Amino acid sequence: MARIFITGSAQGLGLMTGQLLAEGGHEVVLHARDAARAAATRAALPAVAGMVEGDVATLAGMRAVAAQVNAFGSFDAVIHNVAIGYREPRRDITADGLPALFATNVLAPYALTALMHRPRRLIYLSSGMHHHVRTEIDDMLWERRRWNGSTAYAESKLYDAMLAFAIARQWPDTISNALEPGWVPTRMGGAGAPDDMDQAHRTQAWLAVSNDPAAMRSGRYFYHLEERAANPEAHDPALARRLLDRCAAFSKIELPS
Repeated sequence: MARIFITGSAQGLGLMTGQLLAEGGHEVVLHARDAARAAATRAALPAVAGMVEGDVATLAGMRAVAAQVNAFGSFDAVIHNVAIGYREPRRDITADGLPALFATNVLAPYALTALMHRPRRLIYLSSGMHHHVRTEIDDMLWERRRWNGSTAYAESKLYDAMLAFAIARQWPDTISNALEPGWVPTRMGGAGAPDDMDQAHRTQAWLAVSNDPAAMRSGRYFYHLEERAANPEAHDPALARRLLDRCAAFSKIELPS
C-alpha cells in the first residue's frame, strides 16, 4: 500500500485519480480549496484517508497546505494536479501581486515541492499545449505582453514539465516525471474535448504506485501510459535554473539541494 497526496483533487481528474488509487487499496489524501469543497469531496469519495484545505493561489495558502500535508508524515508519491484552465479571460492578480494562473499552475507546484517532506515519487501534470510554446521567463507574469489565457496556460504547463525534469536532476533519489492527460471533457477541457476520459487519470496513478520499470524511470514525459517526447526546452538545464531562480524570488522559498 502506498500513501499518495494529490493537489487540486476536489473534482475532475484529481478526484478520478484519487478514486482509482483508493480502489487499489492505497491511502489517499486529497486537497480542496475550501471547507465546502472538502466536504463535497469526502461525500463523493468516503474512502479518502484525509483532506487538506487551502487556496494555493496565494503564498499563505501554499504554506498552509504544505504544513497540513507534512502533518500526515511522509508520502510515497505526490501528484501535482492543481491548475487554472486556459480559458481565463483576464490576467487576474492574487493578493501577492502575481497572476493567479501563474501562481496556481507554476508557483504552487514549486513551493509545495520545496516545503513538503520529500516523497519517493513526484508527478507533475503538464498538457499537450506545452508543445506549441516557448519559454518566456523574462515575462512569466505577462507584464509586457497583451494577456492571452490560452498561451499563458500553455507556458505554465511547459514550466511544469521543466520543473519535473529539474527535480529529477537535482534530487536523484526521487523519481520525478511529467505527463499530459489529454484534452478530455472535464470542466476545464469543455464538453467538446475529443480525448479518452477513461485514460486521462490512469497515467498519473500508474506513475505514483507502479513497479513497472517504465514507471520507475525519472525525468520522463508520458501520455496514456507511454513515454513520449516533451518540448525540448523542458529539458534545458540553463532554462530550468532560471525558472527555479525566478520561482524562489517570487515565493521567497528556496528549493532544497
